[in-house]
Amino acid sequence: MTGRLYVIPASHPSIAAALMLDHKGIPYKRTDLLPVISKLVLRALRFPRNTVPAMKIDGERVQGSRQIARTLDEFRPEPPLFPADPEKRAAVEEAERFGDEQLQHPVRQILWWAIKRDRAPLRSYSEGARLGIPIDLAMLTAAPIVALSARFNEANDANVRRDLAALPEMLQRVDEWIAAGVLNGEQLNAADFQIAPSLGLAMTFDDLRPAIENRPAGQLAKRVVPNYPGKTPPILPPAWLEPLRSESAVA
Repeated sequence: MTGRLYVIPASHPSIAAALMLDHKGIPYKRTDLLPVISKLVLRALRFPRNTVPAMKIDGERVQGSRQIARTLDEFRPEPPLFPADPEKRAAVEEAERFGDEQLQHPVRQILWWAIKRDRAPLRSYSEGARLGIPIDLAMLTAAPIVALSARFNEANDANVRRDLAALPEMLQRVDEWIAAGVLNGEQLNAADFQIAPSLGLAMTFDDLRPAIENRPAGQLAKRVVPNYPGKTPPILPPAWLEPLRSESAVA
């Protein structure tokens, strides 16, 4: 059994899918796609949607990190991504859904807001990627891709400031799931793989890392994805970071 995984470099849901394939021990080939252009490529490959991660495995096309988790458990049950106990599985699925629907997009918006203002860190997020063109050329032609990605993701001042204000509460939820044993247990599960890459991406920001890395949520990220590609120097307005600083002081 082998798979083909279509990703965008440093995309947190893409990294989640890759981590789950590694967890299962399923060999796969990775195809790196440029943002925006990926939408056209996936349609040409007859995927039903234009989003990554997208996977082909044994002739089946699967998209989205949550659906990939379930497909992988069907193809190779061991080691499982979900507990057998119904109550424990429900708790893992709740955390997984939170990671997909509530945590993932705010971190993405913060990233594209920052890259639109300073493209210099973009190269670091492409570490290890094979884009089919020289990385220098990709960086030179990145301006329209960055602009469109920021627009598609509504990465504007108001949304990013709102995202930063909401981040302390989201981190607290992750900490609580860890304390309850839903996350960061002896055996990692689908929710761990869903949530940790978003935290890992957030921690590539020098502005955000101090508020995350020493709490349980940060320890989860460092365990699951210790070498997340990318680094963004301080760029966020200090006033926008006050909710995070205040929450860290209380903690």
